[in-house]
Amino acid sequence: MTVGGKAKIVKLMVTGAMLAMAAITSGCATGKRAAAPLAFATPQTSYSSGDAFVRALDGGLVSQIQGADLGAEDRKLALQAEYKALEDAPGGQAVPWSGATGVSGTVVAATPYQVGTQNCRQYTQTVSVDGRSLVARGAACRNPNGTWTPLT
Repeated sequence: MTVGGKAKIVKLMVTGAMLAMAAITSGCATGKRAAAPLAFATPQTSYSSGDAFVRALDGGLVSQIQGADLGAEDRKLALQAEYKALEDAPGGQAVPWSGATGVSGTVVAATPYQVGTQNCRQYTQTVSVDGRSLVARGAACRNPNGTWTPLT
């Protein structure tokens, strides 16, 4: 099998996993069916690196990645990218981040969807460390104050 063929298979597997996660989480808040994708309202407060918006992610997906061993600054950059992807990025667009220690990553959020009255997104955090790509996947829903709460 060619490298391109393997990449297509991986892409199909990731897409399938994301669709399965959407089906599973679509009724988790209220039991209502998910509506069409939504555009998000502008947050009430502007985004900055140390504010409650990043802290509300409660460690985010990056904290779930085993073997990444990120320092505090790299973890902060990864969380900022998670917030940026959830809040601002079009579905499927990568939000890159790069730490001072050579660790880097990307966050990709899927198209927004609605669960009950909450706007939600699935997303993936990929961390590149020592030539390895480590991946975590999850979903988060947006609160009225502009913060995002990860679904567990």
